[in-house]
Amino acid sequence: MREALAALTVRGRAFLAAGITTIVAAIIVGHSSVVRIGVLVAVLPLLTAWWVGRSRYRLALVRTVSPQLVAAGQPATVELTVSNESRTPTGVLLLEERLPYVLGTRPRFVLEGLGHGWRRHATYVVRSELRGQFDIGPMSVRVTDPFGLVELGRTFHATARLTVTPRTITLPTIPLGGAWTGSGDNRPRAFATGSAEDVTVREYRRGDDLRRVHWRSSARVGELMVRREEQPWQSRATVFLDNRGTSHRGQGAASSLEGAVSAAASIAVHLTHLGYTVRLVTASGDSRETQWHSQTGQVSTVPLLEALAVVQLDHRPAPDTQWLAEPGHGGLVVGVFGGLGEPDLPFLRRLQHHASSSLAIALDADAWAPHLPVQPGLSSATHLTSTGWRSVTLGPRDRLDTAWQELGLMQSRATASAGAAR
Repeated sequence: MREALAALTVRGRAFLAAGITTIVAAIIVGHSSVVRIGVLVAVLPLLTAWWVGRSRYRLALVRTVSPQLVAAGQPATVELTVSNESRTPTGVLLLEERLPYVLGTRPRFVLEGLGHGWRRHATYVVRSELRGQFDIGPMSVRVTDPFGLVELGRTFHATARLTVTPRTITLPTIPLGGAWTGSGDNRPRAFATGSAEDVTVREYRRGDDLRRVHWRSSARVGELMVRREEQPWQSRATVFLDNRGTSHRGQGAASSLEGAVSAAASIAVHLTHLGYTVRLVTASGDSRETQWHSQTGQVSTVPLLEALAVVQLDHRPAPDTQWLAEPGHGGLVVGVFGGLGEPDLPFLRRLQHHASSSLAIALDADAWAPHLPVQPGLSSATHLTSTGWRSVTLGPRDRLDTAWQELGLMQSRATASAGAAR
């Protein structure tokens, strides 16, 4: 009851004040018939508050986001379905959705009253120019009585997630090189039992078809295992993204990190469409969610794009190199770097040594923040060339597809030179 009284609307408070005023004035002037009118006017919002306070509204909300994975700048549609599961009819419903500011203003809806079992639908569109994972909701609902005298608030706790991936552009096909290696299911797991059956299975990875799950091995090992698919010849590519804070300049959407993420996403998608088995590695090391994804299923690039959607600046001074000590490396390596210094030379040499072909996009990080002083000692192109990489420089106004084509020309000239030397 106290909650309902506190939820009186402006109209409800006006009725209550008018009724009390009428009663007092009627008593002063001695008109008993007017007192009855004042009592009726004053009691109406009180009875309504009592009735709303005792009512037990049971509202259900179903929120659907389609699609759940979109590129930056692309719209997604959110559909809301509100139903009344109680026997008490509701008054007008005022809905307000909570959204992160990057998705736009909070949508508000006014729905007519719901009877028992009735449903109401509402849709709205969200769009983000920034990549990331965003929670849509929760939804707050304000229920009013038929007279509009009382308004009670309720909140649904359920949310839905929208993943906004980096912008990608179509890249031209260029000669890339890279070693053709063995099975696409690399790094087979060795089991203590050593049976022949275990040799044909490996641990489950995100994106694997559940029909490939080997339940007997899964029960024995204690985790999901899937049958290995042997692919005798398959070309592999590693996309390395340098996301260290010391390598990038600027903030937000205009930072060099966003340019690097967009370039890495475009390259990863391009290589996957060419049939490469692609892996994404950042300064924090290898991620199991992005290990060796190929164009063998409908979700081949989804884990890569999801990982790039949430990449943030890494504050470690040097990239993690533990993944280079693991077996099963080689093939094409494409690096996307920000500013590089002399302390990075050993890592660049080691990474180039593990690759059969190494290409690099070197971002001119200082050009992304021209108002800031130039960082001394950061010359990415020079350091990459000195360690054996073929690289091009990319500025904030340069086109990635043009830079990629220039890398292809460098690769062709190098191949021609090697053939002439033989």
